[in-house]
Amino acid sequence: MAAQLLLSLSILVALHEFGHLITAKLFKMRVEKYYIGFPPKVFSFMWKGTEYGWGAIPLGGFVKISGMIDESMDKSMLNREPEPWEFRSKPAWQRLIVMLGGIIMNVITGIVIFSIIFIVVGEKYIPMSSAKYGIVTNEVAKSIGLKDFDKITAVNGKPIDSFEDIYQPDALLNNGSYYTIEREGKEMKIELPSDLADKLSDRSEQKAFIAPAITFKVGKIQPGMPAASADIREGDSLLTINGNSVAFFHVLQAELLKVAGKKVKITLDRSGQTLEKEVTITSDGKLGFQQNPMLATSTITYDIPTAFNKGTQQAFDIVWLNIAGFGKMFKGELNPANAVQGPIGMAQSLFGAVWNWENFWRMTGVLSMALAFMNLLPIPALDGGHVVFLLYEMITRRKPSDKFLERAQMVGMVLLLSLIVLTFFNDIVKLFR
Repeated sequence: MAAQLLLSLSILVALHEFGHLITAKLFKMRVEKYYIGFPPKVFSFMWKGTEYGWGAIPLGGFVKISGMIDESMDKSMLNREPEPWEFRSKPAWQRLIVMLGGIIMNVITGIVIFSIIFIVVGEKYIPMSSAKYGIVTNEVAKSIGLKDFDKITAVNGKPIDSFEDIYQPDALLNNGSYYTIEREGKEMKIELPSDLADKLSDRSEQKAFIAPAITFKVGKIQPGMPAASADIREGDSLLTINGNSVAFFHVLQAELLKVAGKKVKITLDRSGQTLEKEVTITSDGKLGFQQNPMLATSTITYDIPTAFNKGTQQAFDIVWLNIAGFGKMFKGELNPANAVQGPIGMAQSLFGAVWNWENFWRMTGVLSMALAFMNLLPIPALDGGHVVFLLYEMITRRKPSDKFLERAQMVGMVLLLSLIVLTFFNDIVKLFR
């Protein structure tokens, strides 16, 4: 997990800082340093007047542009007149483009990643016809009135075609949303509470909010486990445990926990033949096999123009999702302790324990758009803070003093360092929940 996160962040930081580098050089500004990672320095080299290097702390990077008050807090140039190649000597519109260069590069990166995924992989989804048995719910879903085997037919009154539509961000984040469900032949409406997003962001809720109820067959058998000793084979269909039906995998899991450590009678179907087995379940409620879910999925393929259109839409959906999340936090409907994650939390929630390239690039696209959004926030130490001051200068035709910019940068750095400490602390606390 950590390796995937570090590789993803390194790629995104390199591209973000390259956006600043290339725009600065475009306007003939002197770029002193381009670094991935923070000091101490691992290695560096000089090329065309710029020192390119790699720092030992792989949680960021920076570009040092001559004549710019940045996180380095280098004030040596403030006591002399600006040189033609310095950042501060250039027109405000050029400085604005340089400050937006990193954000623009992250946006382009996100769009390209999602577009290529749509081209190469397509869009995989579960048709509602495949989820014909309804849903499986966790405690949060049960708390809002949903039950196992409910069939969700519409979101906010709009019929859904794929199971993934149940997780529409508009439904989970906007107030007044509701599901239309079918339960035992009757249609019902389930209102979604305004704090649903907060409940779902709580890491203690490990199980999926809503998943399709699925039948299954026995998959790969684990050697030395009860299934192997009882001659349960791959491809078998489990029917009952002590007479109780276990046709659905979540029902099987619940039933096994009830009889953990006990000897039970299992009936199963093997190629049309019904067999009975006696087996002792492990103390933690396991038989020892992987499931082969009987759930059909579909894939939509796209041509290149349509894929880039879909990729752009998905990239900006992440931005709107971040905006909606911030709105929830300001309203008190989303606890920042649940919503805000540091590197530890991101490694656990975004990247799985097994390396999967499709998931890696998909999550890198998500992070790229999230970084673009976060960097645009009007905090002085971020690109967005510089953008605010530059827009002020362009509108009023009055440039903030170097002393003001220096102090604003210091305040911004304190805020950012405090946020970093809080996110690390939050991640560590969640590890022990």
